Amino acid sequence: SDSPEPYSFRVLRTFPHDPDAFTQGLLYHEGFLYESTGGWGTSSIRRVDLETGRVLDRRNLPRHFFGEGLALWENRLIQLTWRSGTGFIYDLKTLDMIRRFHYSGEGWGLTQDLDGLIMSDGSSELRRLNPRTLRELNRLTVHDRGLPLAGLNELEYIDGEIWANVFPTKRIVRIDPAAGN
Repeated sequence: SDSPEPYSFRVLRTFPHDPDAFTQGLLYHEGFLYESTGGWGTSSIRRVDLETGRVLDRRNLPRHFFGEGLALWENRLIQLTWRSGTGFIYDLKTLDMIRRFHYSGEGWGLTQDLDGLIMSDGSSELRRLNPRTLRELNRLTVHDRGLPLAGLNELEYIDGEIWANVFPTKRIVRIDPAAGN
C-alpha cells in the first residue's frame, strides 16, 4: 500500500523543564540535554540537566536571531536560525561560539546521520550539508502518497530513517532518506 501506517504512542516518563524555553532544537548527549531556544531577543543555546531541568550553561544569541534546529557533529554543536540565513557553531564542552556560517533561505530543523548533517527549511525539501564546511551537497524532496510534504521541522535520525514533525500539526513522519517517501 502507498499509504503510510499510522502509529500511536504512550508517555513513559516526564522531566521538569523551563516553561519559558521555546524549544526549537533538542538533543541528548552523554547525560545532558542540549537545547536551542527561539524567540526574538530570547534565543539561546543551553546545556540542561535532564533529571532536574536546571540550566547548567547558556549562551544567548544576539537579539536579531531566532534560534532553531540543533545538531552535534564531533565536538561541535551546530545551531540554525529561522530567517537570518545564519548558523552558529559552538564548542560542545564550553558552549563558546567557534564561528558563524551562512545558508540560503530559512533554517528550521537539523539532525545528523553517519554521513553528515540534514537540514529542513519549512519546505518539502531536506538539504544534505557537509558537516565540516556546512555547504549544501544536495536535496531530497519528501512526499506523502506522491505529493510533496511541506512544513518539515524538528528532525531526528533514528535507525536509518529521518523523523520530522510536520509544522504546524502534531503529526510526526518517518522518512526514507534514499527515496523521500
